[in-house]
Amino acid sequence: MVAATATPALDLPIDVRLVQAATRWLTGVAVLAIGAVGLGWVARQPYFALHQIRVEGDVARNSASTIRANAAPRLAGNFFSLDLQRARGAFESVPWVRRAVVRKVWPDRLVVSLEEHRAAALWATDDGNDKLVNSFGEVFEANIGDVEDESLPRLAGPDAASPRMLSLYRRLNPVLARLRAGDIEQLHLSGRGSWRAELEGGAAIELGRGTDNEVLERAERFVRTLPQVTGQYQRPLEYADLRHADGYAVRLKGVTTQMPAKPAPKNPKR
Repeated sequence: MVAATATPALDLPIDVRLVQAATRWLTGVAVLAIGAVGLGWVARQPYFALHQIRVEGDVARNSASTIRANAAPRLAGNFFSLDLQRARGAFESVPWVRRAVVRKVWPDRLVVSLEEHRAAALWATDDGNDKLVNSFGEVFEANIGDVEDESLPRLAGPDAASPRMLSLYRRLNPVLARLRAGDIEQLHLSGRGSWRAELEGGAAIELGRGTDNEVLERAERFVRTLPQVTGQYQRPLEYADLRHADGYAVRLKGVTTQMPAKPAPKNPKR
């Protein structure tokens, strides 16, 4: 007598095996879908709402409560659904906030680390509504009346030039300060790349075009040689034009003169 044996699964017809595989796949998809719906429902429940926003870092210009009040209306979602990039944008839209780093802390907290702008200069605009330049050379909008430092220089030039202008100002101001005519009150860069400095004492200096190093070298030479021109007059500087290839022109109050860069060559002997 021969014992009966079970038919291996591999001996099943191919159409039966395909039906079984499809059934298992569909069952798995259904389970995942139900799980996703369930998780979505759970994530939307009010006990996952954000109940606390902790503000860290620079809060000298704005109090933590003011920052929260300004940013909170733009925060949408709960712990799971909140978009961190949008949340970052909400905090960075608050006046004086330069950069925000936002992270979630389980189960219902948002922690925000802030970096504030530090005003380094004023930025002149065509409509007369000046903006501010921070220590990185970035232009930003804020209430200028909040700035305690009334001696900020004023920069005027193409919008993209603010970092370069602040950098040159920092290098140029100590050089021109040796004229004893005051610090640079305004530094201007034309659309054609020509520099002009206006000093606190009222003097204006046309610095011309070129690289930053070329402008600085021109200013250094001017400051070094100016006493040779002005020594005998004892008059304050009113205007200087350093754009001449062979020297520079100077106007003192009540006196106008020109200083050649090099002495004229003597006539050769015959």
